[in-house]
Amino acid sequence: MSVELPDGYEPSEKEEFMNDQQLEYFRRKLVEWKESIINDSRETLSHLQEDSLKEPDIADRASAETDWSVELRTRDRQRKLITKIDAAIKRIEDKEYGYCEVSGEPISLKRLQARPIATMTIESQEKHENYEKVHRDT
Repeated sequence: MSVELPDGYEPSEKEEFMNDQQLEYFRRKLVEWKESIINDSRETLSHLQEDSLKEPDIADRASAETDWSVELRTRDRQRKLITKIDAAIKRIEDKEYGYCEVSGEPISLKRLQARPIATMTIESQEKHENYEKVHRDT
């Protein structure tokens, strides 16, 4: 899908929901997000390889290892995020993007702007989270 977007294009409630321009807009947003995560991961890996155990003082080394551990956990969360981004791109390709996987209702453009990997409307998400909370506590 190669759709031209006007400069500064933003999806609007005034146009048909998930028309080709909106799909292309979100596809580009997701691809850019994924590329940013991959670039950050490369930088982290490079940084870890360069700085690996350079600290001669044991306290400094422990502090550095703690920092690396936090960074690696962040990268692991981002790796999982890439899977969700890829799934959202697939939904765009299948023309299923933007619709709640539970109710089938359109997900608001504001929600998709804030969280382009969203798969549920806010209402469905809240019901899902409440259900999990109730069943987790029992």
